[in-house]
Amino acid sequence: MPSFFKLSYNPQAFRASLILTLFSFFLDFLFFQLIVPSHIEGINQLFISSIYYLILFFIIRFTLEIYIRLYIERVVKKVLDELNEEILKDTYDDKNLEKLTLDLIQKAKDRTSEINVLKDKDNYRKEFLGNISHELKTPLFTIQGYILTLIEGAVKDRKVRDKYLKRAAKGVERIIAIVKDLDLITQFESGIKTVDKSDFNIFDLIDNVFELMEFESERTTITLEYDKDYLNPIFVNADQERILQVLTNLVVNSFKYGKKNGSTKISVENFNKDKILVKVSDNGEGIDQKHLPRLFERFYRIDKNRSRKKGGSGLGLSIVKHIIEAHQEQIFVKSNVGIGTEFSFTIQKSNT
Repeated sequence: MPSFFKLSYNPQAFRASLILTLFSFFLDFLFFQLIVPSHIEGINQLFISSIYYLILFFIIRFTLEIYIRLYIERVVKKVLDELNEEILKDTYDDKNLEKLTLDLIQKAKDRTSEINVLKDKDNYRKEFLGNISHELKTPLFTIQGYILTLIEGAVKDRKVRDKYLKRAAKGVERIIAIVKDLDLITQFESGIKTVDKSDFNIFDLIDNVFELMEFESERTTITLEYDKDYLNPIFVNADQERILQVLTNLVVNSFKYGKKNGSTKISVENFNKDKILVKVSDNGEGIDQKHLPRLFERFYRIDKNRSRKKGGSGLGLSIVKHIIEAHQEQIFVKSNVGIGTEFSFTIQKSNT
């Protein structure tokens, strides 16, 4: 049976039909009184009148239902044609008005969500371009200033020349660091860069980090230590070089935002029977909760002016996230302003 012969409960059509039927009844009662012959009286007259108005109600309702259905279907089809899509194409004709309306509302919500995602991506693109422009602009202008000064005659003064060349070299090193970090992230995102897993003792790797960061620890007056004594080795299966980079980046980050005479502690614990959890905790400035969801974005800085003064490419945490994801592991962050921050990540245990 075609869909327009099927009635479904539609509140608007029902109310309109009832109102029109009652209106017809009152018109007939007041003016015509022609529907039921005058010689039929009593119960028979009431019965025949009831049947008549019941039939009239269904006719009116059926007519309104068909009109509303056809009208909405035309609107729906027009909208779908504009979207170049169809809702439930194979069974579209058998859908009632309520279903068509719900489908259209859902389609509108989906399209709104797609538009919002595209807007977010566009905003992220604009922000990323602005950030990378700023990150490169600062050292480039610095280098340019020193070189122009030397060209204009300062090169003849040996002390000025040596000082400006060293500063220009630092600017070049900063640009190289940014480009290398961006290249590494791009390789991970494109799948070119993969992890080379092997079995190793996680505590040997942490001890290596302690040695590498010893000078920085003394310079910043922030102690770097274990949270407790670990007597037994724990072997993991991961890319040793990349996990070293992860730990180094997290420790450097804790030094940047730590407090004088503060501490950074590294701890290791079981995450589940197959994985361990490595934590890097500090008692530094802490991070406001609103910044945590964006903390691993490229060039995202909580306090841009202060962060840039502390140096770095602004890509350290983004690299950490990509390395951990390349291992198919998880990374977490917890922080409280004025108390400190804790970064943690999982690593697969070795089967040996």
